[in-house]
Amino acid sequence: LPRSGRVFLSVKDADKTALLPLAKDLQNMDFELVATGGTARFLKEQGLEVTRVNKVMEGQPHILDEIINGNIDLMINTTTKSAQAVADSTNIRRMAMMNKIPYYTLLTAANAGVQAIRALKAREIEVAPLQDYFKDDTQDEAAA
Repeated sequence: LPRSGRVFLSVKDADKTALLPLAKDLQNMDFELVATGGTARFLKEQGLEVTRVNKVMEGQPHILDEIINGNIDLMINTTTKSAQAVADSTNIRRMAMMNKIPYYTLLTAANAGVQAIRALKAREIEVAPLQDYFKDDTQDEAAA
């Protein structure tokens, strides 16, 4: 997961209110918010700084261009069931996977991702072999 950068936000109307605390958290962690029209308008009305980006169907430059150019580090995208929205989101997901960008399609999963980023930023992660967690202390005492 990225610890900084630009996050793309584009959610269906029913998810906009639930997106707000996630967007605030991300902005407070120094992420730059990039969103499609309706999502950008909603977040700006709530006092957040957001850069608007075109949907694929709105023409270039659009979100796929931003992904290809390496300008997106994290994505949260929920869609309606319209044929165009499904087609666009499929292309966006494909590009995210090809560019190894974390991509969330459910706000519950996105919330877990934002919490994980917060935890990563709060402290260094230490890596240890699994055996270290299950080491028998009696063996250490016997060796001493």
